[in-house]
Amino acid sequence: MPAEAGVVLDRRRVLRIALPIVFANATVPLLGVVDTGVVGQLGAAAPIGAVGLGAIIITFIYWIFGFLRMGTAGLTAQALGAGDAREATALLVRGLLIAGASGALIILLHKPLFALGFRIAPGSAEVEALAGGYLAIRAFGAPAAIAAFAITGWLIAAERTRAVLALQLWVNGLNIALDFVFVLGLDWGVQGVAAATIIAEWSGACFGLWLCRRAFAGTAWRAPALIFQADRLRRMAAVNSDIMIRSILLEIGIAVFVFRSAALGDVALAANQVLLQFILITSHALDGFAFAAEALVGRAMGARNAAALRRAAILSSQLAGLLVVALAAAFVFAGPWIIAMMTTATEVRATAESLLPWLILAPLVGMPAFMLDGVFIGATRTRDMRNAMIVSLALYLTLIFTLASVFGASGLWAALLFFFAARGVTLGLRYPALEAAAGRA
Repeated sequence: MPAEAGVVLDRRRVLRIALPIVFANATVPLLGVVDTGVVGQLGAAAPIGAVGLGAIIITFIYWIFGFLRMGTAGLTAQALGAGDAREATALLVRGLLIAGASGALIILLHKPLFALGFRIAPGSAEVEALAGGYLAIRAFGAPAAIAAFAITGWLIAAERTRAVLALQLWVNGLNIALDFVFVLGLDWGVQGVAAATIIAEWSGACFGLWLCRRAFAGTAWRAPALIFQADRLRRMAAVNSDIMIRSILLEIGIAVFVFRSAALGDVALAANQVLLQFILITSHALDGFAFAAEALVGRAMGARNAAALRRAAILSSQLAGLLVVALAAAFVFAGPWIIAMMTTATEVRATAESLLPWLILAPLVGMPAFMLDGVFIGATRTRDMRNAMIVSLALYLTLIFTLASVFGASGLWAALLFFFAARGVTLGLRYPALEAAAGRA
């Protein structure tokens, strides 16, 4: 493990990886606020609805390819831990090829894809017409948007999260600036928001490639025998497919929660939608430490160093634990204020505040699952992740309908927290085997 021998694994190293991701994630909600705000200045409801609906559809399509970030991060970290820089470069190239092919397919099939999206999430005739124009433009950013997953995963594996922060600031900053120019300055309306986004996406892809320029200094990036080596392609496919299945199952769990909320009435649905933002805040905050675990555990696995793997998992989890305690405390004191900022409806506020204790518990209960996700991604034990998610989802689905019927919205939150806890327990039971695998030569 010569590549790792001189590198100290301590809390400073974890924080150096984690904190830029925390700051980068803080910029994500701002972009959505600006997109909505600029079209809100047009004085009509339909443009706001069109941007919201179009963004949901295109984001869901892109989200399917989120496996590319996680798979690239885990495999690249292991290659770097093993001192195999050529394979690390090949993994970036494979990811970019997948992004290019997938993006081209989305461009070719965007009309039927978006038509299906409108069938699943219909809007008024005016909203769908405006959203259709928005999506027709956004489709051409698909290769760049998907490439960003591979680039981000590769940079995380290389522990270059400051570069990830710079990339995020560039993309979101340019997008926001162009929103004002195209929508408020040139009066392009909804299409201006779409144009701003794809320009930002393509410029971000170019900037990302520049940030990864060291990977292209050698010859590995243009070595077909290495890039298309059959066994490595099979391993990448297996890792990515497991992650994709796991992610789809996770989304099913969240979707069932939302659907059951709707069955309890408009007030419960609105209150739970507000409170889900607390979960989003928690996940964005923990991402930094989970990503640190991905990079450090992956390197330890590649170096076949079980002690380093254990230390990486413990250090990143300890710091994440401090963060979730701080989040829980913040939710205790600032929770009602956050709820009041997000809704003026008296009934919705009252219902959300009555459910707030569940959200105070959520960071504490959910942290093990978040962190073990990072550990298992870094170790590329993705089959374990998939199987743990299958078991957790099955248990959650058997519970949520009963609890919702008896306890209403509180029952829903109890079931969701059980889902988080089950994910942590099922992954935790597989951790010893992961560590044992790291120690095998």
